[in-house]
Amino acid sequence: LVVGSWRCGLPSTTTAVQAGLLFGNRDDIPGFRWYDKEQRASVVTKRPDHMRALRARISQRRLGILRGGSCYVSVFDGDADLALFTLSSFHSQRFFESARGLGLFLLFLLSPLRVLHLLWRILCGYLRRLWRRLKASTRRNVVNLLDLITPFLSTAADVLFTEVQTFGIIMDIYRCVPSIYSNYTGYDEMAHKAGPDRSAAFEALRIIDRAIRQVNRMRVRYRRREYDLYIMSDHGNTPSVPFSWIHEGMLGDAIRAQIGEPINLVELVGAHLDSSEHARFMLDEVRGIERRLSPRLRRISASARLYVRRRLLTPGGSDYNLSRQGDIVVSANGPLAHIYFNVADRPLDLAEVLLLYPQLVDALLSTPGIGVVAGRAERRTVILAPGSGVLTIGPTGRHLDGQHPLDSFGDVAYAEAQLHRLVQFPHAGDLVVLGGMLPDGRVVTFEKQLATHGSLGGTQLQAFVARPPECPLAINTLDDPEALYTYFTARYLSDLDTGPGERLTRLCEMGTAQRFG
Repeated sequence: LVVGSWRCGLPSTTTAVQAGLLFGNRDDIPGFRWYDKEQRASVVTKRPDHMRALRARISQRRLGILRGGSCYVSVFDGDADLALFTLSSFHSQRFFESARGLGLFLLFLLSPLRVLHLLWRILCGYLRRLWRRLKASTRRNVVNLLDLITPFLSTAADVLFTEVQTFGIIMDIYRCVPSIYSNYTGYDEMAHKAGPDRSAAFEALRIIDRAIRQVNRMRVRYRRREYDLYIMSDHGNTPSVPFSWIHEGMLGDAIRAQIGEPINLVELVGAHLDSSEHARFMLDEVRGIERRLSPRLRRISASARLYVRRRLLTPGGSDYNLSRQGDIVVSANGPLAHIYFNVADRPLDLAEVLLLYPQLVDALLSTPGIGVVAGRAERRTVILAPGSGVLTIGPTGRHLDGQHPLDSFGDVAYAEAQLHRLVQFPHAGDLVVLGGMLPDGRVVTFEKQLATHGSLGGTQLQAFVARPPECPLAINTLDDPEALYTYFTARYLSDLDTGPGERLTRLCEMGTAQRFG
């Protein structure tokens, strides 16, 4: 395979990148979570109902690149016929109620060694997590060191999830499914907790590598259908420092302190799609299986399922009833934050924010850890940074007064274009705040993460893709996921409707396995 890097665009989140890759449309997706001022409601990628509505919008008059194929562990389905563990899937499909799921059970029954190997992996993974937590007790970290149950449940969910996911892909190759898309999310989750270059993150990467090797062996040996294999990440990860470690409080606390008057403020912050979501999917599968059990076993299974749900699946910020909250909402997306002022149901211009809260912007720019504050000025974008000048970007050009406010974020021309596009989204915040870059290369994040993505700075915009040598994909020239959509549709779907002799998609992609070093 030929490996190269590409830039995933802003926001550098799975939600936006998958929308661009699978449907060629990532418009008005300002982050992992955002706020709809008109509806007074939050939108969160972890909510299936929110993603179903978003999928309906971005897929209008768009051809999904997975038409006729399968999709696993994804936000969007790309028009796949079979979408399992996919948040935006319109139909409730359970793996263990299908023929492939029954085949997995039979495979386990016929192979006791495989079952023992699975249990061994769970035990070893759990012990490794406990050991890492013990070592982490000597330094500042973002995990609860006294919680011994959640690591076991998370390990079991991750191992089972990876096993089911990989088995489903292998069965799809055997069945000659025309296109297959799957995401392995273990590295991203572990990097958030431990850091992008820690041993725990690399161990998760090795697990993903073993799964891909299993799939590739099936692809090479079973030649009833030729598949092109693409291995890619949908974003990078930058080492990070939580804002609360620098400021001794969340971003919402800093805003509340600076406004200097009683306000009601809601801060949307929480985990990304991780082990808890894997467990949620698996528990849904267990609930489907329970109908086949005897009454006694059904009661035992239901009790165990509810126990796991109580221990592992705690409600996050997405469950707030924001229509009854105050007038300010802060939506954190790693090192990117949107601030919404509910004094109006429409987006506010920067001048209006300055009029309503005269000291807030200056106070934010003087707060340690904040790197950029941006806002609208009708169709223009105004970008400010601590100790820098003012950059204004509009339809007719740009104007810079003083030092460039995006100097610390790398390619300023690319950063300008991406930030201007983001700020002009209808559902972007009235103020958009970026975490600052520290001298050691770490970026400040507004969530409790030791590696982060979603904004500018470091390697979070740098994704990779490995492609077959014969496939004419100019990797290093790709600056957004829509370019990949254009390539895949032109190469694999251009003659989809030409009749019985049509050439079907030959795409097998493994996503979200980040690469460093």
